[in-house]
Amino acid sequence: MIKGRAALLVIDVQHDFIDDDAPVRCVGGKDMLPKIKQLIESCREADIPVIYTQEVHRSSHVDMGRELDGNEPDHCIIGTKGAEIMEEIAPTASDIIVTKPRYNAFLGTDLTYILNGLHVLPHDTLIICGDATNVCVHYTSAEAHQRDYRIKVVEDCCAGSSLDEHEAALIQINYLQNGSRIKLKDILEEIKAYDK
Repeated sequence: MIKGRAALLVIDVQHDFIDDDAPVRCVGGKDMLPKIKQLIESCREADIPVIYTQEVHRSSHVDMGRELDGNEPDHCIIGTKGAEIMEEIAPTASDIIVTKPRYNAFLGTDLTYILNGLHVLPHDTLIICGDATNVCVHYTSAEAHQRDYRIKVVEDCCAGSSLDEHEAALIQINYLQNGSRIKLKDILEEIKAYDK
């Protein structure tokens, strides 16, 4: 069951990870969009706050850090369509967007202050979905775990760099916090029973 209060984190569901020609395309990203939409709508109905993260980088690359050591092409450049959140799951006025330059959504952002302001505190529950499972979802989940949040990572609402990397990340996340890996149908049942 969802313990305590809850918030939904929708991690980096942006064009540069989802489009067919995306520079850092996540396998199965388009297929997960209707499921994420269902999850978001269910949370809104239950008065569970919805927080989107949006990876963004300056065109000068000054904020990309060690990402430059890898083979990833430019992505999520401020002002480009690639950095925009997918229209199918667009935020509403009541949702919150947290921009971030790194994988971990807590690092260098105001996410902690937002969660505090929503009264979602350590030992409460963060429902997590998005992409890439093996990068930003993984790093954010690990950080949330270390900050003593309970986490529920909705496996069929996540997409990874490959199917193998997606599965490996879910295994690692569940190893960190037993029972954190969950299917959409099961979290929807938990959301129905949610009583803040």
